[in-house]
Amino acid sequence: VPLTSVFLDLPLLTGDEVEHAPYTAISGSPWPGSVAIYQSPTDTGFSLNTLVSARSSIGFTKTSLPRARSGLVDVGPALEVEMIHGTLESTSDTALVNGSNLVAIGDGSPDNWELLQFRDAEMIAPGRYLLSHRLRDQLGSDAVGPEIWPEESWIVVMNGAPSQIELARSLRRVAQTYRVGPSRRSYDDPSYEEFVLAFDGNGLRPYRPVHLRAQRNGAQLYVSWIRRTRLDGDDWDLPDVPLAEDSESYTVRVLQNAGVMREEVVNAQSWTYNDVDRIADGVTGQFSIAVAQNSARYGPGPFAQLMTAS
Repeated sequence: VPLTSVFLDLPLLTGDEVEHAPYTAISGSPWPGSVAIYQSPTDTGFSLNTLVSARSSIGFTKTSLPRARSGLVDVGPALEVEMIHGTLESTSDTALVNGSNLVAIGDGSPDNWELLQFRDAEMIAPGRYLLSHRLRDQLGSDAVGPEIWPEESWIVVMNGAPSQIELARSLRRVAQTYRVGPSRRSYDDPSYEEFVLAFDGNGLRPYRPVHLRAQRNGAQLYVSWIRRTRLDGDDWDLPDVPLAEDSESYTVRVLQNAGVMREEVVNAQSWTYNDVDRIADGVTGQFSIAVAQNSARYGPGPFAQLMTAS
């Protein structure tokens, strides 16, 4: 019987992971005891990538989940989920703020996952739960995902069972063929499922900047923002969070009518757009400013965007 398998290219969860390697979560009934993941650049010549012994807790949503503001507790309607394997339970406020009950919700593609936490889990039927008092868009996942997660979205419990596969740095963003199945059988057995996937290495992805502001000062528009960090950002004794990149760099874009009218790279958390440049760009009326932090290995991260006017 084919297994239930999903690959997750996630941001860093603890900072101790291989930054560019994706996770895989695998479940099945009956559980074969050990699962093999084979890899090939084509559809022949497979070699063993990883052996997975832990069965992941995987489920699907039975109600939709609208987007909510990160940094605040989401007290919207409870999210109903049905687990195909694994159980869920409530936690305390203290455990919640220390990372307990972390799950990924997504559409099953490698990139499109939101990380959220929940405090309360109410069992309403065998394998069915209502999840409430949620912390949304955790660990920099606020920049991905739709306005609403529909019914039948994937739920993967990030409790240590999902594990990273091996991925050479040179193979980041390079499509590979993977076959997943019981380790006691050959990779060409019908019980194996095949995936052709490429991974961006989202553990390297900078977080989206916050507090983007624009203030006019005469013939200039002064734009400022605050960066975040994907590593060691919880030490409140430091004057600022660590940079976590080789150098400080941001891409700034001026957007109008879905077009990029100007793009510049700056090395500080501010930028000035003067009227001479704006007129030369042909920008009038309302337009948008977008800012992303750059990574030497990943490129620009997600853009924060602000609507302003000339």
